[in-house]
Amino acid sequence: MILEHAMSPTAEPDPRQRLGMLFDRQQARLFRLARRMLPGAEEARDAVQECFLRAARHAARLPASDGGAEAWLVRTLINLCRDHHRRRAVRRRAAENELAGGRDDAGGDPEDALVARAAVRRALAVLDPRRRAIVVLHELEGRPVAEVAALLGVARVTVRWHLSRARRLMAAELAPRPAAGRGGGER
Repeated sequence: MILEHAMSPTAEPDPRQRLGMLFDRQQARLFRLARRMLPGAEEARDAVQECFLRAARHAARLPASDGGAEAWLVRTLINLCRDHHRRRAVRRRAAENELAGGRDDAGGDPEDALVARAAVRRALAVLDPRRRAIVVLHELEGRPVAEVAALLGVARVTVRWHLSRARRLMAAELAPRPAAGRGGGER
């Protein structure tokens, strides 16, 4: 009888199968999102794994539609990233301040792409997790404002406001800083 129920066309898919299908479809994209929000690949893998563990523990909360399930996973992942940042805020800020203090790497010409990625990571690091998520989803993943708003469960105007603030903060972080001790003195 159980097999007949599982095979009927109107029956809900097995939650484990559904979760497996969601994992297959969403894992790589969620990892990219987490990787952009967290400082390292290991932290990103851990966050994605925890996201799917929560989905497995709370399968009944997972929306039935694929779009709803994707939004649930994205919100859960972003919340996990926020939690990560809250737990490590003091240590991270100290490390970021040290790095932002202008330490130049010696030797060789670094590749432009590597330098650009490091600059983007540094600029993203000044943003709070919610604002960072909005920038990553819109600017780096190319999702429209309406889609970002739907994924995060906020109004479109809120997304646009966060984008505006984030752009200003990131521009200030990326702006060239005058070298310390070099004044514009006369000769």
